[in-house]
Amino acid sequence: MFTLDRKKIISSALVASVILLGTACNASTETEKAPAKTETKTEVVKTVPETQATAATGDKGIDGGAVYTIKDGMYTSYAVNEQAKKDFTFGRTPSKTEEAAWDIDVMPDGTGLPEGSGSVEDGDEIYEEQCAMCHGDFGSGGKGSRSTYPTLSGGEHDSLTYQRVGDNTDGPKRVIGSYWPQASTLFWYVQSGMPFNHPKSLSDDETYAVVAYLLSINEIEIDGEEMDDEYVLDREKFMKIKMPNEDGFIPVIDGPDGPANVKKFLADPNNYGNGTRCMKDCLEGEKPNIVRIKTEINAFEPPMSVERSFKEAEASGPIHPGQKVYESSCAACHATDAMGAPPSGDKAAWDTKLEKGIDVVYANGINGINAMPPKGGNMTLTDDQFKAAVDFMIDSAK
Repeated sequence: MFTLDRKKIISSALVASVILLGTACNASTETEKAPAKTETKTEVVKTVPETQATAATGDKGIDGGAVYTIKDGMYTSYAVNEQAKKDFTFGRTPSKTEEAAWDIDVMPDGTGLPEGSGSVEDGDEIYEEQCAMCHGDFGSGGKGSRSTYPTLSGGEHDSLTYQRVGDNTDGPKRVIGSYWPQASTLFWYVQSGMPFNHPKSLSDDETYAVVAYLLSINEIEIDGEEMDDEYVLDREKFMKIKMPNEDGFIPVIDGPDGPANVKKFLADPNNYGNGTRCMKDCLEGEKPNIVRIKTEINAFEPPMSVERSFKEAEASGPIHPGQKVYESSCAACHATDAMGAPPSGDKAAWDTKLEKGIDVVYANGINGINAMPPKGGNMTLTDDQFKAAVDFMIDSAK
């Protein structure tokens, strides 16, 4: 659990966990006081004796909890496999070239950030060709099942600073400008994982351009300068970026002291509770003092849904039987011609595919052809469901 903008957030899940732990501990105490159960042959059921309980080492886990020693094959009440481990094969040592190909992460201090440059205007063009199909125009989010891809823009820069002040119930908008603390993460993620269907295909200059465009639609200024279409982002300018939420997360997890900061924060119950850590006889006859959330946050974007039913949303008109399959399994490649696939709505492209007949189009799609995987990679689809998705793309092109 982390807090935002140094305002403490106590979740109901945490409170429930404490109550459950307390209940389990009390039950454990009552079990120790009760006489041992016996079988019909009056043979006592064997349990781990209390004297075999392991002692705490004084170390703290990443969650601030105690770390125990292993004694007689037991870690507290849990058995530990102490069999000898040998003859593992870990593969070969990678070459320097292989390491360099994969070691492309970028740190907040600029480590790993390559030389290069790219303009907002160029980034706009790349985004429209390779990103908008999932993330929507201007980073506004996708439609239908593509809405699972994150919205990238639209948050107010001060939404975190004031989210818990007074009666404000607005939740943080988890977009680049108002939520991401470091621009280095944006550069690294775009270069290593995007576009979704062809990661690591962007050059350093193209990555700078896409990052520049994403920062511009989030109204980020660099050294007091607005990022208009002609703005060119390079390494020197990148190092001057200060994201609005750079100091919004505690504890500080960046750098070599990150793990120690997390341990220290979670080891202090005053950061998220009002007492000391306890696993037995915690209340001593007193009622628990449970801290309730006074100002509840509900307006999250994207929304935090707890819907479990399969109720369909009301549509404004009839829905093509293949539309949902298209949106979930086909749109990533067929929304535009960026992947070389015939786009939905492009009559000329589909007329070419239909020259050999619709049955050939169905067969190629079901069995796979060239870069097209069988059924678009979704082998859970029936042939009829896949054909309906193909019909939707063809019908959209008429």
